[in-house]
Amino acid sequence: MIVKKIKTYLVCGFVNFLLLLRQQADAENASTESRELYRSRSHIDEILKLQSEEAAPYHKLLPEFTSQLKKIYHEDIKPMEDAYKFNNFREIGYSGISDAELDAKPMILFLGPWSGGKTSIINYFVGADKPHRLQTGAEPVTSEFTILMHGEEYNKIEGLVLVTDSSKPFGSLEKYGKGFMEHFTGIQMPSKILEKVTFVDTPGIIENRKQQERGYPFNEVSDWFIQRADLILVVFDPTKLDIGTELESIFDRLKGHESQIRIIFNKADNIKPQELMRVYGALFWSLAPLIQVTEPPKVYVGSFWDEPFKPGTYKDLFLEEEKALLTDINNVIINNLEHKVATMRKRAITVRIHALLLDRFRATFEENKPWFGGTEKVWKDILEWPGNFSINQSVTAQPNVSRYDIPDLKIYQEFFKIHDVNSFKPLASQCSIFGRGCFLDKIQDAIFDKLPRLLSSIKTKARDICDVNGDCTGEQKHSLWKKPPSLIGNIVKSFT
Repeated sequence: MIVKKIKTYLVCGFVNFLLLLRQQADAENASTESRELYRSRSHIDEILKLQSEEAAPYHKLLPEFTSQLKKIYHEDIKPMEDAYKFNNFREIGYSGISDAELDAKPMILFLGPWSGGKTSIINYFVGADKPHRLQTGAEPVTSEFTILMHGEEYNKIEGLVLVTDSSKPFGSLEKYGKGFMEHFTGIQMPSKILEKVTFVDTPGIIENRKQQERGYPFNEVSDWFIQRADLILVVFDPTKLDIGTELESIFDRLKGHESQIRIIFNKADNIKPQELMRVYGALFWSLAPLIQVTEPPKVYVGSFWDEPFKPGTYKDLFLEEEKALLTDINNVIINNLEHKVATMRKRAITVRIHALLLDRFRATFEENKPWFGGTEKVWKDILEWPGNFSINQSVTAQPNVSRYDIPDLKIYQEFFKIHDVNSFKPLASQCSIFGRGCFLDKIQDAIFDKLPRLLSSIKTKARDICDVNGDCTGEQKHSLWKKPPSLIGNIVKSFT
């Protein structure tokens, strides 16, 4: 026991000594740093290849394969969505997909408490000039959902215009009403990064504010963007780590999107190096109840804006973290087509299960309703106690249905308040009279054959283009699951 304590003290003393050396080294560079007005953006251009004029293989393939994806959706998936009112099922959070959404660039969504630095990160990445920067401040400033898009000239677009323009992927947001339209805006600007991605800035979460005070359904709007985002960056200020009900609600809506979530531990150069690990641990402690997965999302630590790092901090570490985040963004750009196909397949699986459940609810009601009277009580019992009628077990007994994809059946209580169960036809009878096949057969063909073949074809053609043209502008495909080293690993590396 004594030996272990001695070893612990020696290790702690050595780490503190190294920290002191690093502080002294940074202090020597402080005078140089203080003369710099803005941080260099050269690494942003390099990692995202913003100055490269040559199109990468996946850009060349977009029109061809997006057209095939649209055809699969309209012919094999949407008919079942319409027949079983899937797009009206707000409890699941889905709405219809427009062609403009399938054509859209990758979307990067910024969420998090107020004053975390979301808007400053966007200003930094897009390289906006001072007159055209999004407004920032210590107090809550962003009160709108703001879409950052590419344009040849700076232009601000009203929310009502955005949802009316059929060439833009925001038409279905109109359902959230006039109150939301007043808090929805778009900005076009000539930024190289916006030629590749679209950024979405969101109002900061303020825990003492009630939903009705916003004037529109904030959580439902956030869910709309979460369903469509290719990368979700949740930004925290290390001095404001309180978790409240609104943030809990957002994380509840993030369930099922864990692979797309990244946590940004911003403004880290405001913390003394000796306290950084303690605050980093406090963030994980606060988030642990909200992110109930085996492997937590990757956390990027740094100071993500254009001002120089403060003297005496881990500036080299923070720069490496920033580069790792940019690599993640680049991976999203590279994997855009694959992500569209995978997302469509996930949607098709959800639609199929929804239809199977509705069909089972309808059949169960037909099997158990009495000949005379009492039908309302039977239907109420089925909705309140679906387990007693083996509805879940009947659906999971179907081929290729995972019990982990079945939603909580209680949510159908709200659905059937709007839709009469008798209004739905039996699934077996949902077949085209013109010989185009049955809805169930077509959606299963899309899930298990067409979409996997489309994904395989994308990878093959991209590889063929690379073989012909060389290294494809030097870009290498990365898995979205591959994560850079952890903060601890980077700290150790910074001393070697």
